[in-house]
Amino acid sequence: MGNLTDLKVGSIVKVKGDPFLIVSNSFMRKDAGKPVMRTKLKNLITGNSLDKTFLAGESFEFAEIERKKCQYLYKDAEEAHFMDNESFEQFTLKINDIESTLKFLKDDEEVHVTFYEGIPISVQAPIKITLEITETTPGVKGDTVSGGSKQATVETGAVITVPLFIKEGDKVVINTDTESYDSRA
Repeated sequence: MGNLTDLKVGSIVKVKGDPFLIVSNSFMRKDAGKPVMRTKLKNLITGNSLDKTFLAGESFEFAEIERKKCQYLYKDAEEAHFMDNESFEQFTLKINDIESTLKFLKDDEEVHVTFYEGIPISVQAPIKITLEITETTPGVKGDTVSGGSKQATVETGAVITVPLFIKEGDKVVINTDTESYDSRA
């Protein structure tokens, strides 16, 4: 049984068998009643949010989460294939579950994979990735009506907004957290 003060932002607790990240918390004491910890939780498997109030004396369990460096190998119609860099074991994740991360990954890219009880549940791409522009319209000198930016497709198929001076064949650095152009490579 844990103490309410152990429920810190960033901790991961088990609720109904799933791992939940504590996104926010607030400690309260109602009048002369028992203290409570109100929390906002995010399910690390489904991404859903949950508001939960833990009561003093209530038992809870922290989830065992492990992060490993892995290599993205390739994708097929339904799954993305990865390899653990230490054990060389291969595993897959459903493309639908990691679509937003996958759109910036090239084959053989190193990523961090989160495992819950030995099962892979999520993938985190490097924060900055260098990709080549494969398709974009040429910038026209003096064309700043659209704020000086245009759409471009990178080699993985993702579409991002880039400055007008970027052309096909340029390599650009992309921030995968904001899914935006960062700089020229």
